[in-house]
Amino acid sequence: MSAEGAIAGESTLAVPGQRYVARQPILDRTQKVFGYELLFRDGLENCFRADPDLASRSTLDSTLLFGMNTLCDGKKGFVNCTRDVLLKDLLTLLPSDQTVAEILETVEPGDRVIAACKRLKDAGYLIALDDFAPNDPRTPLCDFADILKVDFRATKIEERAALMRQFGKGKRQMLAEKIETPLEFRQARDMGFVLFQGHFFRHPEILTAREVPANKLHHLRLLEMVCRIELDLKELEKMIKQEASICYRLLRYLNSPLFGFSLEIKSIRHAMAILGEREVRRWIRLVVTVSAAEQKCSELILNGLSRARFCELISGKLRTDGDMFLMGLLSVMDSIMEVQMEVLLAQVPVDKEMKSVLLGQPSKLRPLYQLMLAQESGEWEHSARLAVEVKLSNEEVSERWWQAMQWAQNVTSGV
Repeated sequence: MSAEGAIAGESTLAVPGQRYVARQPILDRTQKVFGYELLFRDGLENCFRADPDLASRSTLDSTLLFGMNTLCDGKKGFVNCTRDVLLKDLLTLLPSDQTVAEILETVEPGDRVIAACKRLKDAGYLIALDDFAPNDPRTPLCDFADILKVDFRATKIEERAALMRQFGKGKRQMLAEKIETPLEFRQARDMGFVLFQGHFFRHPEILTAREVPANKLHHLRLLEMVCRIELDLKELEKMIKQEASICYRLLRYLNSPLFGFSLEIKSIRHAMAILGEREVRRWIRLVVTVSAAEQKCSELILNGLSRARFCELISGKLRTDGDMFLMGLLSVMDSIMEVQMEVLLAQVPVDKEMKSVLLGQPSKLRPLYQLMLAQESGEWEHSARLAVEVKLSNEEVSERWWQAMQWAQNVTSGV
Protein backbone atom coordinates (compact mmCIF):
# COMPACT_ATOMS: atom_id res chain seq x y z
CA MET A 1 0.00 0.00 0.00
CA SER A 2 1.22 3.50 -0.75
CA ALA A 3 2.59 5.85 1.86
CA GLU A 4 0.30 8.62 2.92
CA GLY A 5 2.22 11.85 2.95
CA ALA A 6 1.58 15.35 1.75
CA ILE A 7 3.11 18.72 2.40
CA ALA A 8 1.99 22.24 1.84
CA GLY A 9 3.99 24.82 -0.04
CA GLU A 10 7.38 24.27 -1.68
CA SER A 11 9.40 23.04 1.27
CA THR A 12 10.18 19.34 1.48
CA LEU A 13 10.08 19.49 5.26
CA ALA A 14 6.91 19.30 7.29
CA VAL A 15 5.66 22.37 9.13
CA PRO A 16 6.24 22.03 12.91
CA GLY A 17 3.02 21.46 14.82
CA GLN A 18 1.21 19.92 11.83
CA ARG A 19 2.16 16.27 12.11
CA TYR A 20 -0.22 13.45 11.27
CA VAL A 21 0.87 9.90 11.96
CA ALA A 22 -0.59 6.43 11.75
CA ARG A 23 0.90 2.99 11.41
CA GLN A 24 -0.43 -0.31 10.17
CA PRO A 25 0.95 -3.45 11.79
CA ILE A 26 2.54 -6.26 9.79
CA LEU A 27 2.12 -9.59 11.58
CA ASP A 28 3.84 -12.97 11.37
CA ARG A 29 2.20 -16.40 11.22
CA THR A 30 1.58 -16.39 14.99
CA GLN A 31 -0.07 -12.93 14.76
CA LYS A 32 2.85 -11.25 16.52
CA VAL A 33 3.97 -7.86 15.26
CA PHE A 34 6.90 -8.06 12.82
CA GLY A 35 6.86 -4.36 11.94
CA TYR A 36 4.74 -1.38 10.94
CA GLU A 37 4.12 0.42 7.69
CA LEU A 38 4.43 4.11 8.56
CA LEU A 39 1.76 6.47 7.23
CA PHE A 40 2.21 10.23 7.40
CA ARG A 41 0.62 13.43 6.24
CA ASP A 42 1.92 16.88 7.10
CA GLY A 43 -0.65 19.24 5.66
CA LEU A 44 -4.34 19.53 4.90
CA GLU A 45 -4.05 18.43 1.26
CA ASN A 46 -5.18 14.94 0.36
CA CYS A 47 -2.05 12.79 0.22
CA PHE A 48 -2.88 11.35 -3.19
CA ARG A 49 -2.74 14.80 -4.77
CA ALA A 50 0.80 15.33 -3.53
CA ASP A 51 4.04 14.72 -5.37
CA PRO A 52 5.08 11.19 -4.31
CA ASP A 53 8.73 12.24 -3.96
CA LEU A 54 7.78 15.06 -1.61
CA ALA A 55 5.56 12.63 0.29
CA SER A 56 8.43 10.17 0.75
CA ARG A 57 10.81 12.93 1.87
CA SER A 58 8.21 14.14 4.34
CA THR A 59 7.86 10.60 5.67
CA LEU A 60 11.59 10.43 6.27
CA ASP A 61 11.60 13.81 7.98
CA SER A 62 8.69 12.86 10.25
CA THR A 63 10.33 9.55 11.11
CA LEU A 64 13.50 11.33 12.16
CA LEU A 65 11.45 13.76 14.25
CA PHE A 66 9.35 11.14 16.07
CA GLY A 67 12.07 8.49 16.27
CA MET A 68 11.85 4.91 15.03
CA ASN A 69 11.67 3.43 18.53
CA THR A 70 8.67 5.56 19.44
CA LEU A 71 6.85 4.87 16.19
CA CYS A 72 7.60 1.17 15.93
CA ASP A 73 8.12 -0.07 19.51
CA GLY A 74 11.49 -1.50 18.53
CA LYS A 75 10.06 -3.37 15.52
CA LYS A 76 10.81 -2.86 11.82
CA GLY A 77 9.49 0.26 10.09
CA PHE A 78 8.41 -0.03 6.44
CA VAL A 79 9.07 3.25 4.63
CA ASN A 80 7.80 3.81 1.07
CA CYS A 81 10.53 4.66 -1.46
CA THR A 82 10.22 6.41 -4.79
CA ARG A 83 12.93 6.35 -7.45
CA ASP A 84 14.27 9.72 -6.29
CA VAL A 85 14.51 8.59 -2.65
CA LEU A 86 16.43 5.50 -3.75
CA LEU A 87 18.85 7.26 -6.06
CA LYS A 88 19.68 9.93 -3.49
CA ASP A 89 20.21 7.36 -0.69
CA LEU A 90 17.82 9.29 1.55
CA LEU A 91 16.77 6.18 3.42
CA THR A 92 20.25 5.89 4.92
CA LEU A 93 19.22 8.65 7.32
CA LEU A 94 17.32 5.92 9.19
CA PRO A 95 18.90 3.00 11.10
CA SER A 96 19.51 -0.03 8.88
CA ASP A 97 18.57 -2.56 11.55
CA GLN A 98 15.08 -1.09 11.95
CA THR A 99 14.20 0.07 8.45
CA VAL A 100 12.62 -1.74 5.50
CA ALA A 101 12.83 0.04 2.14
CA GLU A 102 9.42 -0.51 0.54
CA ILE A 103 9.88 0.13 -3.18
CA LEU A 104 6.70 1.41 -4.81
CA GLU A 105 5.18 -0.15 -7.91
CA THR A 106 5.91 3.04 -9.88
CA VAL A 107 9.70 2.54 -9.65
CA GLU A 108 11.25 1.29 -12.91
CA PRO A 109 14.15 -1.14 -12.39
CA GLY A 110 16.87 0.64 -14.37
CA ASP A 111 20.61 0.32 -13.80
CA ARG A 112 20.71 3.21 -11.32
CA VAL A 113 17.83 1.78 -9.26
CA ILE A 114 19.52 -1.62 -9.19
CA ALA A 115 22.76 0.02 -8.03
CA ALA A 116 20.83 1.87 -5.28
CA CYS A 117 19.27 -1.40 -4.11
CA LYS A 118 22.71 -2.97 -3.95
CA ARG A 119 23.97 -0.10 -1.80
CA LEU A 120 21.03 -0.53 0.59
CA LYS A 121 21.63 -4.29 0.85
CA ASP A 122 25.35 -3.76 1.48
CA ALA A 123 24.43 -1.30 4.25
CA GLY A 124 22.19 -3.86 5.97
CA TYR A 125 18.71 -2.65 4.98
CA LEU A 126 15.85 -4.99 4.14
CA ILE A 127 14.05 -4.39 0.83
CA ALA A 128 10.36 -5.00 0.12
CA LEU A 129 8.57 -4.66 -3.22
CA ASP A 130 5.12 -3.15 -2.76
CA ASP A 131 2.05 -4.40 -4.67
CA PHE A 132 4.00 -7.15 -6.44
CA ALA A 133 1.90 -8.68 -9.21
CA PRO A 134 2.15 -11.24 -12.05
CA ASN A 135 4.53 -10.07 -14.81
CA ASP A 136 5.73 -7.29 -12.54
CA PRO A 137 8.25 -5.02 -14.30
CA ARG A 138 10.30 -4.91 -11.08
CA THR A 139 11.17 -8.62 -11.36
CA PRO A 140 14.89 -7.73 -11.86
CA LEU A 141 14.79 -6.29 -8.32
CA CYS A 142 13.70 -9.63 -6.83
CA ASP A 143 17.36 -10.62 -6.46
CA PHE A 144 17.64 -7.86 -3.82
CA ALA A 145 14.16 -8.22 -2.29
CA ASP A 146 13.72 -9.73 1.16
CA ILE A 147 9.93 -9.31 1.11
CA LEU A 148 7.33 -9.35 -1.68
CA LYS A 149 3.98 -7.76 -0.83
CA VAL A 150 1.00 -9.24 -2.67
CA ASP A 151 -2.36 -7.44 -2.64
CA PHE A 152 -5.18 -9.93 -1.90
CA ARG A 153 -7.75 -7.52 -3.30
CA ALA A 154 -5.95 -7.00 -6.62
CA THR A 155 -4.94 -10.63 -7.42
CA LYS A 156 -6.76 -13.89 -8.10
CA ILE A 157 -6.08 -17.04 -6.11
CA GLU A 158 -4.35 -18.73 -9.07
CA GLU A 159 -2.14 -15.66 -9.54
CA ARG A 160 -1.12 -15.71 -5.88
CA ALA A 161 -0.36 -19.42 -6.11
CA ALA A 162 1.82 -18.82 -9.19
CA LEU A 163 3.70 -16.01 -7.45
CA MET A 164 4.27 -18.26 -4.45
CA ARG A 165 5.68 -21.06 -6.63
CA GLN A 166 7.97 -18.69 -8.51
CA PHE A 167 9.20 -16.41 -5.74
CA GLY A 168 8.35 -17.94 -2.36
CA LYS A 169 11.63 -19.79 -1.98
CA GLY A 170 14.82 -19.35 -0.02
CA LYS A 171 15.12 -16.47 2.43
CA ARG A 172 12.61 -14.25 0.60
CA GLN A 173 9.41 -13.69 2.61
CA MET A 174 5.97 -13.41 1.01
CA LEU A 175 3.63 -10.83 2.58
CA ALA A 176 -0.14 -10.89 2.02
CA GLU A 177 -1.62 -7.41 2.30
CA LYS A 178 -5.22 -6.20 2.55
CA ILE A 179 -6.20 -9.23 4.60
CA GLU A 180 -9.56 -8.31 6.11
CA THR A 181 -10.90 -11.44 7.83
CA PRO A 182 -9.60 -14.36 9.92
CA LEU A 183 -10.64 -16.68 7.06
CA GLU A 184 -8.45 -14.77 4.58
CA PHE A 185 -5.60 -14.88 7.09
CA ARG A 186 -5.85 -18.68 7.31
CA GLN A 187 -6.09 -19.01 3.53
CA ALA A 188 -2.99 -16.88 3.04
CA ARG A 189 -1.10 -18.75 5.73
CA ASP A 190 -2.05 -22.13 4.23
CA MET A 191 -0.85 -20.92 0.85
CA GLY A 192 2.59 -20.24 2.35
CA PHE A 193 2.58 -16.51 3.12
CA VAL A 194 4.56 -15.72 6.26
CA LEU A 195 3.75 -12.02 6.82
CA PHE A 196 0.32 -10.37 6.82
CA GLN A 197 -1.07 -6.84 6.69
CA GLY A 198 -4.66 -5.66 6.97
CA HIS A 199 -7.48 -5.28 9.48
CA PHE A 200 -8.26 -8.96 10.03
CA PHE A 201 -7.07 -9.15 13.64
CA ARG A 202 -9.51 -6.44 14.71
CA HIS A 203 -12.58 -8.29 13.48
CA PRO A 204 -13.40 -11.51 15.35
CA GLU A 205 -15.19 -14.30 13.57
CA ILE A 206 -18.87 -14.83 14.31
CA LEU A 207 -19.02 -17.48 17.00
CA THR A 208 -21.77 -20.08 16.98
CA ALA A 209 -21.76 -20.45 20.77
CA ARG A 210 -23.58 -17.74 22.74
CA GLU A 211 -21.80 -18.32 26.03
CA VAL A 212 -18.83 -16.34 27.24
CA PRO A 213 -15.75 -18.60 27.61
CA ALA A 214 -15.32 -19.63 31.25
CA ASN A 215 -11.82 -18.15 31.56
CA LYS A 216 -13.18 -14.75 30.50
CA LEU A 217 -16.11 -14.59 32.90
CA HIS A 218 -14.09 -13.13 35.76
CA HIS A 219 -12.78 -10.34 33.54
CA LEU A 220 -16.27 -9.56 32.31
CA ARG A 221 -17.64 -9.47 35.86
CA LEU A 222 -14.96 -7.00 36.91
CA LEU A 223 -15.68 -4.88 33.85
CA GLU A 224 -19.38 -4.98 34.63
CA MET A 225 -18.76 -3.89 38.23
CA VAL A 226 -16.79 -0.76 37.32
CA CYS A 227 -19.45 0.20 34.78
CA ARG A 228 -22.21 0.32 37.40
CA ILE A 229 -23.53 3.70 38.49
CA GLU A 230 -22.90 2.80 42.14
CA LEU A 231 -19.51 1.22 42.78
CA ASP A 232 -19.30 -1.33 45.61
CA LEU A 233 -15.65 -0.98 46.65
CA LYS A 234 -15.69 -3.91 49.10
CA GLU A 235 -17.10 -6.29 46.51
CA LEU A 236 -14.67 -4.97 43.90
CA GLU A 237 -11.68 -5.49 46.20
CA LYS A 238 -12.79 -9.07 46.82
CA MET A 239 -13.12 -9.75 43.08
CA ILE A 240 -9.70 -8.27 42.31
CA LYS A 241 -8.04 -10.43 44.94
CA GLN A 242 -9.49 -13.54 43.30
CA GLU A 243 -7.53 -12.84 40.12
CA ALA A 244 -3.80 -12.91 40.85
CA SER A 245 -2.68 -11.53 37.50
CA ILE A 246 -5.02 -8.51 37.76
CA CYS A 247 -4.01 -7.87 41.37
CA TYR A 248 -0.32 -7.98 40.46
CA ARG A 249 -0.69 -5.74 37.44
CA LEU A 250 -2.71 -3.14 39.29
CA LEU A 251 -0.11 -2.85 42.05
CA ARG A 252 2.73 -2.79 39.53
CA TYR A 253 1.12 0.02 37.54
CA LEU A 254 0.41 2.07 40.64
CA ASN A 255 4.00 1.71 41.86
CA SER A 256 5.43 2.79 38.50
CA PRO A 257 6.97 6.24 37.87
CA LEU A 258 3.89 7.03 35.80
CA PHE A 259 2.06 7.92 39.03
CA GLY A 260 4.89 9.30 41.10
CA PHE A 261 3.39 8.31 44.45
CA SER A 262 5.78 9.01 47.32
CA LEU A 263 4.59 5.93 49.25
CA GLU A 264 4.67 2.40 47.92
CA ILE A 265 1.20 0.98 47.28
CA LYS A 266 1.08 -2.33 49.14
CA SER A 267 -2.57 -3.34 49.00
CA ILE A 268 -5.63 -3.07 46.79
CA ARG A 269 -7.52 -1.23 49.55
CA HIS A 270 -4.66 1.28 49.88
CA ALA A 271 -4.71 1.81 46.13
CA MET A 272 -8.46 2.45 46.07
CA ALA A 273 -8.21 4.95 48.89
CA ILE A 274 -5.50 6.95 47.14
CA LEU A 275 -6.92 6.82 43.62
CA GLY A 276 -10.53 7.67 44.30
CA GLU A 277 -13.55 6.17 42.58
CA ARG A 278 -13.10 7.70 39.11
CA GLU A 279 -9.50 6.54 38.73
CA VAL A 280 -10.29 3.14 40.24
CA ARG A 281 -12.83 2.59 37.47
CA ARG A 282 -10.35 3.70 34.83
CA TRP A 283 -7.43 1.60 35.96
CA ILE A 284 -9.46 -1.54 36.62
CA ARG A 285 -10.59 -1.34 32.99
CA LEU A 286 -7.01 -1.04 31.89
CA VAL A 287 -5.68 -4.00 33.86
CA VAL A 288 -8.68 -6.14 32.93
CA THR A 289 -7.96 -5.44 29.27
CA VAL A 290 -4.31 -6.40 29.56
CA SER A 291 -5.02 -9.49 31.65
CA ALA A 292 -7.81 -10.67 29.35
CA ALA A 293 -5.49 -10.29 26.38
CA GLU A 294 -2.86 -12.77 27.56
CA GLN A 295 -1.42 -14.61 24.55
CA LYS A 296 -3.04 -12.04 22.26
CA CYS A 297 -1.34 -9.79 19.73
CA SER A 298 0.23 -6.87 21.61
CA GLU A 299 -1.02 -4.54 18.87
CA LEU A 300 -4.59 -5.36 19.88
CA ILE A 301 -3.94 -4.12 23.43
CA LEU A 302 -2.27 -0.95 22.16
CA ASN A 303 -5.17 -0.35 19.78
CA GLY A 304 -7.73 -0.60 22.53
CA LEU A 305 -5.90 1.67 24.94
CA SER A 306 -5.01 4.22 22.24
CA ARG A 307 -8.64 4.33 21.16
CA ALA A 308 -9.84 4.68 24.74
CA ARG A 309 -7.48 7.52 25.60
CA PHE A 310 -8.13 9.33 22.30
CA CYS A 311 -11.91 9.24 22.85
CA GLU A 312 -11.42 10.47 26.41
CA LEU A 313 -9.23 13.40 25.28
CA ILE A 314 -11.54 14.39 22.44
CA SER A 315 -14.70 14.08 24.54
CA GLY A 316 -13.41 16.86 26.79
CA LYS A 317 -13.55 19.17 23.79
CA LEU A 318 -16.94 17.91 22.60
CA ARG A 319 -18.60 17.85 26.04
CA THR A 320 -19.95 14.42 25.20
CA ASP A 321 -22.18 12.59 27.65
CA GLY A 322 -21.02 9.19 28.86
CA ASP A 323 -17.63 7.60 29.41
CA MET A 324 -15.79 7.81 26.08
CA PHE A 325 -12.74 6.01 27.49
CA LEU A 326 -15.02 3.01 27.93
CA MET A 327 -16.36 3.31 24.38
CA GLY A 328 -12.87 3.19 22.89
CA LEU A 329 -11.91 0.26 25.09
CA LEU A 330 -15.04 -1.75 24.35
CA SER A 331 -14.47 -1.33 20.60
CA VAL A 332 -11.77 -4.03 20.77
CA MET A 333 -12.96 -6.03 23.78
CA ASP A 334 -14.99 -8.40 21.59
CA SER A 335 -11.76 -9.46 19.90
CA ILE A 336 -9.89 -9.71 23.20
CA MET A 337 -12.68 -11.66 24.93
CA GLU A 338 -13.38 -13.77 21.82
CA VAL A 339 -17.11 -13.11 21.94
CA GLN A 340 -19.57 -11.31 19.72
CA MET A 341 -20.15 -7.65 20.54
CA GLU A 342 -23.83 -8.38 21.23
CA VAL A 343 -22.82 -10.93 23.89
CA LEU A 344 -20.29 -8.54 25.43
CA LEU A 345 -22.76 -5.67 25.68
CA ALA A 346 -25.36 -7.95 27.25
CA GLN A 347 -22.91 -8.37 30.14
CA VAL A 348 -21.70 -4.78 30.50
CA PRO A 349 -24.14 -1.92 31.25
CA VAL A 350 -23.63 0.96 28.81
CA ASP A 351 -25.99 3.71 27.70
CA LYS A 352 -28.13 3.46 24.56
CA GLU A 353 -25.99 5.71 22.35
CA MET A 354 -22.77 3.86 23.17
CA LYS A 355 -24.39 0.48 22.64
CA SER A 356 -25.76 1.57 19.27
CA VAL A 357 -22.44 2.84 17.93
CA LEU A 358 -20.58 -0.29 19.07
CA LEU A 359 -23.15 -2.43 17.24
CA GLY A 360 -22.81 -0.38 14.05
CA GLN A 361 -26.22 1.26 14.44
CA PRO A 362 -27.15 4.99 14.14
CA SER A 363 -25.89 6.97 17.12
CA LYS A 364 -25.00 10.50 18.15
CA LEU A 365 -21.53 9.13 18.96
CA ARG A 366 -20.90 7.87 15.43
CA PRO A 367 -18.85 10.91 14.24
CA LEU A 368 -16.45 10.54 17.20
CA TYR A 369 -16.27 6.76 16.72
CA GLN A 370 -15.57 7.13 12.99
CA LEU A 371 -12.97 9.83 13.69
CA MET A 372 -11.18 7.39 16.03
CA LEU A 373 -11.10 4.72 13.30
CA ALA A 374 -9.96 7.18 10.62
CA GLN A 375 -7.05 8.41 12.74
CA GLU A 376 -6.00 4.87 13.56
CA SER A 377 -5.90 3.74 9.92
CA GLY A 378 -4.42 6.93 8.46
CA GLU A 379 -7.50 7.83 6.40
CA TRP A 380 -6.60 11.50 6.50
CA GLU A 381 -9.18 12.88 4.08
CA HIS A 382 -12.01 11.13 5.93
CA SER A 383 -10.54 12.28 9.25
CA ALA A 384 -10.48 15.89 8.04
CA ARG A 385 -14.17 15.75 7.10
CA LEU A 386 -15.11 14.22 10.45
CA ALA A 387 -13.05 16.82 12.33
CA VAL A 388 -15.11 19.54 10.67
CA GLU A 389 -18.30 17.69 11.61
CA VAL A 390 -17.37 17.61 15.31
CA LYS A 391 -16.02 21.19 15.14
CA LEU A 392 -12.37 20.40 15.83
CA SER A 393 -9.26 21.35 13.88
CA ASN A 394 -7.07 18.76 12.20
CA GLU A 395 -4.22 19.87 14.44
CA GLU A 396 -6.24 19.20 17.60
CA VAL A 397 -7.29 15.76 16.41
CA SER A 398 -3.76 14.81 15.32
CA GLU A 399 -2.23 16.01 18.59
CA ARG A 400 -4.77 14.10 20.67
CA TRP A 401 -4.16 10.90 18.72
CA TRP A 402 -0.42 11.20 19.16
CA GLN A 403 -0.85 11.81 22.90
CA ALA A 404 -3.11 8.74 23.09
CA MET A 405 -0.56 6.53 21.34
CA GLN A 406 2.22 7.68 23.64
CA TRP A 407 0.04 7.14 26.72
CA ALA A 408 -0.87 3.59 25.61
CA GLN A 409 2.78 2.74 25.04
CA ASN A 410 3.74 4.11 28.45
CA VAL A 411 1.11 2.23 30.45
CA THR A 412 1.78 -1.08 28.69
CA SER A 413 5.54 -0.82 28.99
CA GLY A 414 6.89 -4.14 30.09
CA VAL A 415 3.61 -6.02 29.53
